Amino acid sequence: MNNITLRLSVMMFLQFFIWGGWFVTLGTFLANNLSASGGQIGMAFSTQSWGAIIAPFIIGLIADRYFNAERILGVLHLVGAGLMYCLYQAADFDAFYPFVLAYMIAYMPTLALVNSVSFAQMNNPSKQFGKIRVWGTVGWIVAGLAISYAFSWDAKQAIAEGMLRNTFLLCAGASLILGLFSFTLPKTPPKANSERVGLKDMLGLDALALLKDRNFLMFFISSVLICIPLAFYYQNANPFLTEIGVENATGKMTLGQISEVLFMLALPVFLNRFGIKITLLIGMLAWVLRYVLFAYGNADGSMVLLLTGIALHGICYDFFFVSGQIYTDAKAGERVKNAAQGLITLATYGIGMLVGFWVAGKITDSYTLESGHNWTNIWLFPAAFAFVVFILFMFTFKSEKVSTDE
Repeated sequence: MNNITLRLSVMMFLQFFIWGGWFVTLGTFLANNLSASGGQIGMAFSTQSWGAIIAPFIIGLIADRYFNAERILGVLHLVGAGLMYCLYQAADFDAFYPFVLAYMIAYMPTLALVNSVSFAQMNNPSKQFGKIRVWGTVGWIVAGLAISYAFSWDAKQAIAEGMLRNTFLLCAGASLILGLFSFTLPKTPPKANSERVGLKDMLGLDALALLKDRNFLMFFISSVLICIPLAFYYQNANPFLTEIGVENATGKMTLGQISEVLFMLALPVFLNRFGIKITLLIGMLAWVLRYVLFAYGNADGSMVLLLTGIALHGICYDFFFVSGQIYTDAKAGERVKNAAQGLITLATYGIGMLVGFWVAGKITDSYTLESGHNWTNIWLFPAAFAFVVFILFMFTFKSEKVSTDE
């Protein structure tokens, strides 16, 4: 591993260590330590969507024109470190929310910036990027294992004592390190005038013409709708596992990231053998199965159901979202490839998950009991919703052949 590859790998590791170090346990922390309702927890998680919607303005209008990518990456993470410390000190949800919103507006643009810094150093990104990006997944896994097994902050007694608050302090430190480290990364100056990507491209507006294609339109609608069940996992999985007595819940949830890496290797095989339609349907059906397993699993005799549901994350994410990115790339053509990816990102992580977190908060509140939650009913809702999307897609999307050369 050469010097530049090592530095980029460290950057990716820290980038996703920071996200995985607080976002996974956010719902558990808010419910147990700030007495937040399901609706308030949904508001907190939806800041990710607001960040995704606002990020193109920061990248498309500012970073891509006036500053080196590694410098604005450093500044945003230094700002993020300060905001993380403010989250650590927040005494109630009203004090917490403005800082988490500001943090996600600062953090979400960095996801594109770390890619920009990486791609600028590569001769063949299709072969080189995966070896660097995988360290981001490793960072997320290490964060989860540290919280559960090194610090035990998600143990029942530790949660009652407010130890999960330390996740924000941990991530503030990691953000500070990455912020300073970013200024040592290879220089990534703004693109030449002829290559600049404007806001219209970042929002994907040039790709709207693709919606005239019936297949792409149905894929687009299904992508937005499937984000509603996805939001339930991000928002409720850790609080659910913790509440029903699963020990080291955060550490066990890293099985999802491990499976994500494994199924990423299997994805080209499925696409080439079964085609894009079957692959996408498998991904959607995995969401249905996962939530049914969650609905009927428990921490005593049915732990295997819960662990299987977590391990399905690789199929859920890779077979729908990653294969969907490949499909979008193939459908768009060279002229609007970037715009098409921007459109899908805005629709899913922006609008789709914004609605999803709101729905998840409402459903969770409606099944809140004095003793906790009726988790069976909570999980059956996204299972049924995902099944409806599955049926809709199966009967409206016609089979297509997609190249997976890249």
